[in-house]
Amino acid sequence: MKYKDPTFTFLGLEFSLTVVLMVTITAALTFAIAYAGARQAQTGKPSGMQNFMEWMVEFIRGLMASTMHVHQRNNQLVMLALAFIMFIFIGNFLSIPFKITTTNDYILWKAPTSDAHVTLTLATAVIVLSNILGIRMLGFKDYFLHYFKPQGWQFPLHIIEEFAKTLTLGLRLFGNIFAKETLAGMLAGAGVASAVAVVIFALPMIVWQAFGIFMGGIQAFVFTILMLVYIAQKVEPDH
Repeated sequence: MKYKDPTFTFLGLEFSLTVVLMVTITAALTFAIAYAGARQAQTGKPSGMQNFMEWMVEFIRGLMASTMHVHQRNNQLVMLALAFIMFIFIGNFLSIPFKITTTNDYILWKAPTSDAHVTLTLATAVIVLSNILGIRMLGFKDYFLHYFKPQGWQFPLHIIEEFAKTLTLGLRLFGNIFAKETLAGMLAGAGVASAVAVVIFALPMIVWQAFGIFMGGIQAFVFTILMLVYIAQKVEPDH
């Protein structure tokens, strides 16, 4: 059976209602968790969500220390990386082992990161932001000249590299989460055939879901550390 997303048109462009809904839910959950961690922040002994958020900030600082020298304590970059890793992990986590559909076979719930439009948009945002930060921190002249290093003839290769980074960053995340959802859907579909099938496929489904949560965390980590590497290449071209 072929499932499809419900769509709507806005300003002549066609949008997936499911993707818009899931991205909105992911953003709302990301904001809610961050707000809960900062709402009653105190300088004494942290507890609860504040403790979790402080751990996340220190984790991001550790990633930045391994990828940057000059800007590893930049608070703006810390918040940027924190927002990306939380959004991607929560988006990955929203995957479920079955599809919620309508009678018309429209998909109403899926992980937003299992859609290539979302992951490539995130990747494009990273590349655009890295270039903007490079211009801001280095100045336009020094930033532009780094495209001609170490040899001037390598300028076209650097331009191609920008497109390659966008594709690999976005498609890596999409491929892993899409494959996870597809296999989970196949196991769930096989398990509803009969009572015996439910028993047979219950354990593989539980194991796969647990592995899916682990993989979702790994993919959020990989995306974030690559983002920091790409930013470091722009703001610290000699690094």
